[in-house]
Parts: sequence; structure tokens; C-alpha cells
Amino acid sequence: MKIKSIETFTTRQICVVRVKTDDGYEGIGQMAPYHANISALVLHQQLAHHALGADADNIAGLAEAIVTAEHKFPGSYVCRAVGGLDTALWDLKGKRLGKPVCELLGGQRRAVEVYGSSMRRDIRPEAEAERLKRLQDEHGFRAFKFRIGSNFGNDVDVYPGRTESIVPAVRQALGDDTLLYVDANSGFTPARAIEVGRMLEQQGVVHYEEPCPYPQLEWTKQVTDALSLNVTGGEQDTDLVQFQRMISMHAVDIVQPDICYIGGLSRALEVARMAEAVGMTCTPHAANLSMVTVFTMHMVAAIPNAGRYMEFTVESDAWTEQLFTSQLKVRDGKVDIPDEPGWGVTIRPEWLEKAEYRISEL
Repeated sequence: MKIKSIETFTTRQICVVRVKTDDGYEGIGQMAPYHANISALVLHQQLAHHALGADADNIAGLAEAIVTAEHKFPGSYVCRAVGGLDTALWDLKGKRLGKPVCELLGGQRRAVEVYGSSMRRDIRPEAEAERLKRLQDEHGFRAFKFRIGSNFGNDVDVYPGRTESIVPAVRQALGDDTLLYVDANSGFTPARAIEVGRMLEQQGVVHYEEPCPYPQLEWTKQVTDALSLNVTGGEQDTDLVQFQRMISMHAVDIVQPDICYIGGLSRALEVARMAEAVGMTCTPHAANLSMVTVFTMHMVAAIPNAGRYMEFTVESDAWTEQLFTSQLKVRDGKVDIPDEPGWGVTIRPEWLEKAEYRISEL
């Protein structure tokens, strides 16, 4: 059961990874989207020699061994490449054993509740409120997340007053029974983040994501300590030691590892275990409808400390629309977990044929 070959199918946005073993099995995974062609080069040039010939069943051990071996190159691209390998190996294991990944992890659920996640700041508050209300009526979402502040804005909003306008507008449109989450995307210094947080509390917002620049854990902790609503973060982080620090100092109330950013399902599960050990919730980040959403559905169906709702984007990205042979659909605020072995989804053959192909093999 040794890894015989690692193949990649790549565009600028997505890299699909296929792993084959010497006993004839194969599995499909994916690296984090955006600049995926660079991640593919890292996998083949820098990491493949660690994996070829290795035991395909030692998934978590192999992921950590590669990260350790490449310690001079810590961070995003190595972890993105490892994530593609790791997720392909989980798919392969599920197919070998004839079980969905969530069942391999002990999960029993067949559907997950999701919150509708808006990715837009280029929209007026009234238009965003109307859009989310329409989506709620169509799909039954019971919770939504929308954007405040500006991405790494250092207290500069998209335009003055937008944050203070959009929160009450969305609350009025969706009513008091809908849970509201907001994402500041590292937008504020502590003083401004706390000021905004007080307003969020008055509007009944329950989830305040990445209020301060994400490397500044001490800044984020000031916000967490000052507010009663849940402060969340972790999507950008790739170092398990940083997550341990984040959790032990209680910089956030909820941790949000991204399976594709952190280096795969195995490393995301380790973060969930760290959080569980101190009674903390883990709500993974999943911001697009590529395979990361599928991975996350299987994970949250299995971990005991998952939040009630999983992130599910309400945006339509052209680069994900023709990726799978089937579509993930929200009905009554829930999405069914694919129940075929492994991840349970199939990449369209015509998508694979058009992608840039590369192979590393024994």
C-alpha cells in the first residue's frame, strides 16, 4: 500500500491532486484555490520525493513528516501542497474501505446545517439586506455571515459609515430569529474593533470573525476579553504551534482552520482536538464551492465540537461551477453530505482534460 504516483491537474484557481498506490487504488484531493499552479510546482519539485514510496495509510504521520522535513520553508505554499496530498489520501482510504470520509472519522450525520456566507463588500447595505432575505426565502438559511470593515483595512472602512449601516439593515431584513455573523477580515485595531463589537452586541450579532490583523493575537485577545459575543479566527494560520498558542491564551472563542490552507484534513482535525481539550468550538473556514466545502462537510459531521452551522458561500464562482458532476444544494438550510466512498464527489472528466497535467512517480 505504497504511494506510486502523484498527479496534478491545474489551473490558476484550482489544483486537483490524484494519488495512486501500488495496489491499484486512487484518491482525489485538492489544494487551496488561487495561485494553485504555484502550489502544484511546490508539490512536485519540493514535496513529492517525501511521499513517493511512503505508506498511504499513514496519512497524518506523512503530512507532519513532510512539514517537518521542509522546516526551512514554513507557511502557506508548503501547507497548501501538503493539503492536496493529504485530502487525496483520505479519499483513497475511503474508497479502499468502502466508506465516506465522515464515517472513517466516526461521523453518522447525513446532512449539515449551513450559514449563508456573503463574500461581497462592493454592495450597498440595503442591496445586501435584500439579497440575503431573498436567499433565505429560497433556501431556508437560518444564519448568514456578511462583511464589515475592509480587508486589512487598519480602521479604514470601504466607505465611511458602511459598517454602522449594514448591520442594522441586515438585522431588519432578516428579523430577530436569524443568527447574524460578521467578518472583518483583519480590518480593525483593538480600540476600533471593540467599538464596533459593542454595536454588534446591540444588534444581536453572535459571531465576530477576525476583527484584528490575524498575526496580532494579542490584539485579538483584547477584543475577545472585552466583548460577550464570540470572537473567531484562524482561517489564515498554517502553524499548529500558532494554533496551540491561540487556543491556550484564549485569543478567540472559536477556532476556524481552513482544511486546504492548514495542510489537509489531518492537520485541521488536530486543531479541532486542541480546541476540544479546552471546551472550545471549531467552525472550519470554507469560503468557496470547490472541494474545500466537501472536505469541511465530512469534518464537521464527525468532530464533537463543531459549531451548529457550517460556512457555505452564497456566491457563484465561474471556476467552481463545472468542477463536479453533481452540485451541492441547500434545502431548508441544510446540505446533504455525499454518501459515496471517500469524499463522494467526481471531478468532471472534461475539466481534467483541459487542466495542465503533471506527474511524479516512482
